[in-house]
Amino acid sequence: MHQRPLYGRDDLRRLIEPKSIAVVGASPTQGSFGRRTLENLRNFTGAVYGIHPKHREILGRPTFAKLADLPEVPDCVIVCVGQNLAESVIKEAADLGIGGAIVYASGYRETGDADGEAAQLRLLDTARQAGLRLAGPNCIGLLNAGSKAAMNFMTDCGEMIAGEAGSIALVSQSGALGYSLLQGVHRGMGFSKFLACGNSVDVDVGDYVSYLAEDPDTSVIVCLLEGVSDGRRFMEAILKAGRAGKPVIVYKAANGEASGKAAMSHTGTLAGSAEAYRAAFRRAGAVLVEDFEALMEVATFFARNPQGPNGEGVGVMATSGGAGVICADKAEENALPLPALDDATAEVLKDIVPGFGSLANPADLTAEVLKDISTFKAAVTAFCDDPRFGAVVVPLTFVHETTTGVRARYLAEVAASTGTALAAVWMNEWLEGPGSRDLDSDASVTVFRSPARCMWTIRQWMDWHSRTDWTPLAEAAADAVARPAAELLSAPASAAAALTESAAKEIVALYGIPVPAEQVVRTPEEATAAAEAMGYPVVLKVVSPDILHKSEVGGVRVGLASAEEVRNAVEAMAARLAHAAAGARIEGYSVQQMAGDGPEILLGARFDPVFGPLILLGSGGVWVEILKDVRVYLTPLDRKAALEAIDEMTLARVLHGARGEAPYDVEALADVVVAFSRMIRDLDGVAAEIELNPVRITRDNGPMAVDALIVRSVAPDGSTVDDAACPAVKGTAQWANA
Repeated sequence: MHQRPLYGRDDLRRLIEPKSIAVVGASPTQGSFGRRTLENLRNFTGAVYGIHPKHREILGRPTFAKLADLPEVPDCVIVCVGQNLAESVIKEAADLGIGGAIVYASGYRETGDADGEAAQLRLLDTARQAGLRLAGPNCIGLLNAGSKAAMNFMTDCGEMIAGEAGSIALVSQSGALGYSLLQGVHRGMGFSKFLACGNSVDVDVGDYVSYLAEDPDTSVIVCLLEGVSDGRRFMEAILKAGRAGKPVIVYKAANGEASGKAAMSHTGTLAGSAEAYRAAFRRAGAVLVEDFEALMEVATFFARNPQGPNGEGVGVMATSGGAGVICADKAEENALPLPALDDATAEVLKDIVPGFGSLANPADLTAEVLKDISTFKAAVTAFCDDPRFGAVVVPLTFVHETTTGVRARYLAEVAASTGTALAAVWMNEWLEGPGSRDLDSDASVTVFRSPARCMWTIRQWMDWHSRTDWTPLAEAAADAVARPAAELLSAPASAAAALTESAAKEIVALYGIPVPAEQVVRTPEEATAAAEAMGYPVVLKVVSPDILHKSEVGGVRVGLASAEEVRNAVEAMAARLAHAAAGARIEGYSVQQMAGDGPEILLGARFDPVFGPLILLGSGGVWVEILKDVRVYLTPLDRKAALEAIDEMTLARVLHGARGEAPYDVEALADVVVAFSRMIRDLDGVAAEIELNPVRITRDNGPMAVDALIVRSVAPDGSTVDDAACPAVKGTAQWANA
């Protein structure tokens, strides 16, 4: 599925770490991109050359008529000219052996027209043939804070990184929005790299993450993302960063599920693209931040605490009882333990906390501690020394010129000397009050503007550092029954996009997933004979490729316990369907073995264009659309992953035995999930949707797929699912929303 291997540091070194830079389109004109770029490179530690046919010097930089006239072959060329000239510049750079190029010009794929697409592909072809790594086009540029290479046209970008570099790298598909985060330097945030993607004709977000995984100056990678074309390749980059001990913090924009396709299964409406990305980030170990305002707070906390937690709990030390309680509430919401104070900690606090305070966790030192501000430092030190705490949170409520600045200094001093993560929660509306800027710019303390964001971040930080599996993604080999399964799916049994339930179960059974015994009949007499042979009670279902949700039109009867009940059920169902499903093709009736009572789950498949086949697992049956109690997982799932997924279900407590009840066969259910994973990997490309709903789990017989739906990706007449004939029954809840 990978289009090409990820680029690494050696591939991108000349683009991102150039020792010499040529600026094509350098200009003395105020406000021009060429002039801004030269101004931003004022502090660059390497050589900078201007390229302009009419000038020999611009802003003190030597300027030449063309690239071939330079005294050396530069590592990187910044292309500041328009689209009409950019292609010739890239050709010249490729011919000279230049290693990297940044193209500002727009007018390419982002326009949506054929000419723009063709021009972009020509750039790619030229760059790839020469081994020239290209950022853009339609890119605002790159930034390397270590070498002061502000290869960017944004105003004053060079001055922003004039100070000491940090260790947070920022990768952004949106240039302007990424630059807005980069302005966090004014709050004391430290950056190592800023890498904008533009149209990503060559170097994309995955390549940047792969490069940064090898970058010695980067400890945390922030991705501002809208989408990727090869999801599994991007996941491999995140896993590579994880193996290097570098968290990838992701903010994913464009999460609306604006699909115009009417899904035929529950899965099609429940597993949207946003859920696919969440599943991918969870599998790869990225920290997904869904609140844009929290993004840089999260990244800063990770960067300032790279060692991970020493203890499993959180300590809350406040000078306000209310503030401590709020922080404790948010800790509980994020499943963060608040262990009791260690004896040594309690001993220190006994001499500090007055009798009307609280010698506990959270601790309320009260405002009395501010009478002798040095006791505040002693209390913070005691908390940070407590072996039970991996992180200590200090809420700051009111601020004051004479005390808050001192508290900020003490927090910074303790944070610099401890292995415990220290977070200050600024709970005052004077956002830039005394001490705020000092804490923001400190290298050890992290300031949060929200108790909720603080505790959520600590939870993610602890979880990330507890993860041990950063192995590359596994590729599933085709199952031995892949070919016969695909042949059954493509067999021209009807012109419908969806298989009948009976045909779908035939494929399901090939993978060893238990299904009820059944016999398809056409008359009441055949139905009663089948039921007599099978043994009562039985289930009766209509067999039709046009009726996808049989229960909604009266196409299912359960618990039939005699020949008379079966005969009457067939006759009544036929009469009912003549009105409720007028026009639907009725191929007969399925007499099925009763599966017995037990919990019901849903197993669904989505074939995602970015991440490939996905599994949807959750509570099933008739309540699936109402409860929406489902999660999405990438395939393949091995047995360990299947068991973990089952344990994440709301039904897990029932399955393991609730209120003294005997447990169900969870191991057998895991086998079904793994088999389903193999099946959907095999049917990728020939199936559009697959759903087993419900899979009923009984204590006597284990899990059994009592209903199955498989929709072809290409109908037997050669049309795609989108233009294949819709089911005749359009009155169901699913189609009413189409």
